[in-house]
Amino acid sequence: MSITVNLYYTGKDGAARKFAEEMVESGIVAAVRAEAGNERYEYFFPMDDPETVLLIDRWKDEDALDFHHKSELMPKIAALREKYRLKLKAEKLTEYSEK
Repeated sequence: MSITVNLYYTGKDGAARKFAEEMVESGIVAAVRAEAGNERYEYFFPMDDPETVLLIDRWKDEDALDFHHKSELMPKIAALREKYRLKLKAEKLTEYSEK
């Protein structure tokens, strides 16, 4: 079972894109990708909304996601989101496969 969280970051004057760029440049993205259970952590830019960035964030299971939410990275991510004055919308999807 994988858990995918779609996070939509929305700001003004290109702030969401700047946030994503700083997340990469600061090494936070690489650190998240190195966490146990992370399966995907990628940013996408909607063509029809230049003020929004979509983060697709996938984890092996709920335990891995919970560990990430309690990690030392979360306050850093929150501080950057605040720095760029972004609004956040989240969608959580759980994937099941039958064997």
